[in-house]
Amino acid sequence: MRDAAEDLRAIAFCLEKALEPGFRVKAFRTAAGVVERTPAEELARRAAEGTLTELSGIGKVTALVVTESLRDEEPVYLRRVQTLGERPVSEGTAALRSALRGDCHTHSDWSDGGSPIGEMARTARALGHDYVVLTDHSPRLTVARGLSPDRLREQLDVVAGLNEELAAEADAGQRPFRVLTGIECDIHEDGSLDQEPELLGRLDLVVASVHSSLRMARDEMTARMVAAVSNAHTDVLGHCTGRNVTSQGRGGKPRPESEFDAELVFAACARFDVAVEINSRPERLDPPKRLLRLAVEAGCRFAIDTDAHAPGQLAWQDLGCERAHLCGVTPDRVVNAWSAEELLSWTRRDPAAAG
Repeated sequence: MRDAAEDLRAIAFCLEKALEPGFRVKAFRTAAGVVERTPAEELARRAAEGTLTELSGIGKVTALVVTESLRDEEPVYLRRVQTLGERPVSEGTAALRSALRGDCHTHSDWSDGGSPIGEMARTARALGHDYVVLTDHSPRLTVARGLSPDRLREQLDVVAGLNEELAAEADAGQRPFRVLTGIECDIHEDGSLDQEPELLGRLDLVVASVHSSLRMARDEMTARMVAAVSNAHTDVLGHCTGRNVTSQGRGGKPRPESEFDAELVFAACARFDVAVEINSRPERLDPPKRLLRLAVEAGCRFAIDTDAHAPGQLAWQDLGCERAHLCGVTPDRVVNAWSAEELLSWTRRDPAAAG
């Protein structure tokens, strides 16, 4: 028997993956929540009577999806959106994507993401991952509801409880999966990281990113980024140019690249064994290919991440893999092609041994 709520979420997933407008996605996710809260007998009765739209949060389109699902039919709308936005990928891209074991940069509704941690985790598991790193924003980014130290400590407890649930689900036959703790930590203008050092030391992985003063002078931005890369807590340098190449997505409008000495920054990443993120978001595609090739030549490691803020965006890794493959990135240099144990062994490395 089909699950109407799951069909609604599957549609939302496809819409998110294709970067469709948020209001469309929200309609299906809202309807899924209504379906889950409504007794099965009432749903069946309303579907038979044609009164599903009397439930707040159910519209004509979502009512039809529910009705078809309750009849154990694949909803027509779901069939229509399943291939939305899909495009063929090269053999090399597919091989690189198949090598990935996880995603090192994701967000939940604890900061500016749209879905609970558990939903993001279970979606990543369904995509074939072994783990996902939860990297909600740090406190300075108030527009993204960045996590204060107290909220981050609370989140660590929530993740521990969720991992217990996921372990029980694995015992019941689901794919083994875990959520690794992390943060996307804002890089201050002086290069310091926007969270208590003690807390950063407790996390499994730290992504350090520039989100403010993106038009700093080249020399100042270079010094800022090198200082962050040399911080012993930094594991991944996130979306290094800060660019926004389209007017779609979360960025709203095109934004030029920040200016910095890329050779010096990537040399620092190689020296301190910090991975350069290949950000897969369609509006970022950061770093641009000319800089990605430079990072390859510098001997850097890489993390091919989605920077997902919704479940469907977790499927965007193909975009990063395509650019990585074209620029000569091989799986042996990608940290999220490692197992969780190998990744954790690397992030807990002795900083004195770097280089």
